[in-house]
Amino acid sequence: MQNQMDDGGKLLLRAVLAVLILFHGVSKLIGGVGFIGGMLAKAGLPGALAYLVYIGEVIAPLLILFGVFTRAAALVVVVNMIVALLLVHTSQFFTLSDTGGWALELQGMYLGVAVAIALLGAGRYSVGGAAGRFN
Repeated sequence: MQNQMDDGGKLLLRAVLAVLILFHGVSKLIGGVGFIGGMLAKAGLPGALAYLVYIGEVIAPLLILFGVFTRAAALVVVVNMIVALLLVHTSQFFTLSDTGGWALELQGMYLGVAVAIALLGAGRYSVGGAAGRFN
């Protein structure tokens, strides 16, 4: 019974993270990543790196959702979130929102859940199964 509940919790974590990040990815599929390229160029990095966001916000979340290469995909999301924090949100790191919460609580939650998934794996309710490679 406990394993079923653990695996159900892993599925819920995977689904919530994947779906919420996919919204960001779909937005970039529709609107493009030009603004990210501009931010990268402003930071002295090649603007073409912006296309990697498709891996972090579309491909990795789909892998997490279906439970294939879950741990590796979660680490991709971790890197994606760290880059987003450093590139866009450094000025907000030590600030509070108007409602009293941390200004970066959403980004922090995405990062924390991605780390948890990387540590926990997909569980048995996944395409890769509990014993699947990188799951």
